[in-house]
Amino acid sequence: MRVISGMARGRKLRQLSDIDIRPTSDMIKESVFNIIQFDIEGRRVLDLFAGTGQLGIEALSRGARSAVFVDSSPAAVKLIKENIELCGFSGISTVYRRDVFSYLEHGEAFDLIFIDPPYDSALTAGTLEKIIEFDKLNTNGIIICETRIDHVMPSILLPIFTQKEYKYGGAKITRIIRSEQG
Repeated sequence: MRVISGMARGRKLRQLSDIDIRPTSDMIKESVFNIIQFDIEGRRVLDLFAGTGQLGIEALSRGARSAVFVDSSPAAVKLIKENIELCGFSGISTVYRRDVFSYLEHGEAFDLIFIDPPYDSALTAGTLEKIIEFDKLNTNGIIICETRIDHVMPSILLPIFTQKEYKYGGAKITRIIRSEQG
């Protein structure tokens, strides 16, 4: 697992085998960042169910202004902090050990949100509901969800809508955006 592009390109990120984290593969991560390559620079990023922190770190490496990482696992939070420090992004990163739902009830809105919960959980729908309920996605913002390929995304009300789904092996990446009318 490495940083693919940008300022921290080639840095190998740490991962732990003894905690329950399913990191996004480099192939899928590269595909995700090809999808949003022109939508990263200067953006405020939220990495939910952050695990190793690799999605938020990749966004920072590619020019995101700042990133917030949220995970409920103490081991994951420690790992995220180590990876942020390893890549030199401590000054523009914040890490929270919290339940994602409780985090979304407070704080500010973001321009780019990554949602990558455990595959066999029902957390994607609930997370999207909380993002909408607490207005956490800025106008023209993007949400990237990684799920199993057979996962059915919940219905979303305008001004937020599913723009496109991409399928890679057993994974599905869904790009959700907030239109200007919001």
